[in-house]
Amino acid sequence: MDRLIERFIHYLAVERGLSQNTLESYQRDLIAYTEFLRKNGISDINQTRRANIIAYLAEMQKMGRATSTISRTLASTRAFYGFLLRDGLIDGDPTSNLESPKIEKRLPQVLSVKDVEVLLESPDLRTHTGLRDKAMLELLYASGIRVSELVSLNLEDVNLNMGFLKCYGKGAKERIIPLGGVALKMLGEYLNRARHKLVRDETELSLFVNHHGQRLTRQGFWKIIKKYAKTANIQIKITPHTLRHSFATHLLENGADLRSVQEMLGHADISTTQIYTHITKSRLKEVYAKTHPRA
Repeated sequence: MDRLIERFIHYLAVERGLSQNTLESYQRDLIAYTEFLRKNGISDINQTRRANIIAYLAEMQKMGRATSTISRTLASTRAFYGFLLRDGLIDGDPTSNLESPKIEKRLPQVLSVKDVEVLLESPDLRTHTGLRDKAMLELLYASGIRVSELVSLNLEDVNLNMGFLKCYGKGAKERIIPLGGVALKMLGEYLNRARHKLVRDETELSLFVNHHGQRLTRQGFWKIIKKYAKTANIQIKITPHTLRHSFATHLLENGADLRSVQEMLGHADISTTQIYTHITKSRLKEVYAKTHPRA
């Protein structure tokens, strides 16, 4: 079963072009699932039945796993069996007709415009790392790109003269995103004054590097934004996607159309983008309740 998982992950990487984070997620789900099968005396993937999968999902529920985690696990398992069936490695798909548990969509936390301003003003521009951090935060809020896309950027992906960046989202899909004046200015400051001080190898292509002069990681950025959230005394829980959510919400609140926001975020389905309209509606209700004399 381990070899079959390796084949499946290779297929997802080569044929589907999925990101490293997504590949690791699939792999973790499937390794945990096959370990469950082995504990229950199943060593051949052809021996699995619908009841085995239901039993595994039930065990996850008993362990207190979130509905979203259980749903994702079923999606990973379903994709795995679909791959095996297409390659003629199994006779039937035991996940067919299995319904995914319904997930209650949680509205993402977003920062107010004031909180964004305080957060973006937190880095110390007298230091090389402060210039880097300021450029990263401004770029995230200006473009709405994912953190994984941010740390994957190379020097060639940013065009300061034309005022845009190029990034590759899920499925290696390329998109071009315009940048505002503040983000462009800070990127220029970082490139002119700081990056060459941080880089140790002149052949390094990464746009943003750590103190070792190597590509900054998602984990590295996560530590950075948590530090500045604490400095700025941000009260809501910050996640790596907080600026992305705030970017989308603030655009819609100021009149941007949903299709344009969808394009900038890189959402394949507009229904994913529509969650931000719920946020803006809930904010309107709050404003109404606070300000209308008969609310």
